[in-house]
Amino acid sequence: MRVVVQRVSRAQVSVDGRTVGKIGRGLLLLVAMHGRETAEDLAWMANRCVGLRVFQDEEGKMNLSLADVAGSLLVVSQFTLYGDCRKGRRPSFVEAGEPQVSERLIERFVELLRAEKAVVETGRFGAMMEIDLCNEGPVTLIIER
Repeated sequence: MRVVVQRVSRAQVSVDGRTVGKIGRGLLLLVAMHGRETAEDLAWMANRCVGLRVFQDEEGKMNLSLADVAGSLLVVSQFTLYGDCRKGRRPSFVEAGEPQVSERLIERFVELLRAEKAVVETGRFGAMMEIDLCNEGPVTLIIER
């Protein structure tokens, strides 16, 4: 499982010109599954994403979590995070999970995020999505499990 976390002041995802998910301040999570994730992996990642202390406190230090700033999450599936560009000029996606398996895993991941009391919006799995965001910082992290 690979997640790119971007701290945002706002973000939205659209499909065919229609907004399907939108948040204010919070985290945009670009999520890729390799298909071998366990229930433990998903729970660990949900807890990690919700608990990240990446928002600035009154002293300007990254010391506050999503809950501390009343932030939200926007989860967007992004199988291309498993693109391997080490050979040739076209990325290989052999490490990305099968779509049917990955979709179920991402749905479960979203359920676990919500169980952590996070407000969660999502993109649409497998769709051509457009993401509009305003980075806050910018702060971008990669988390793998």
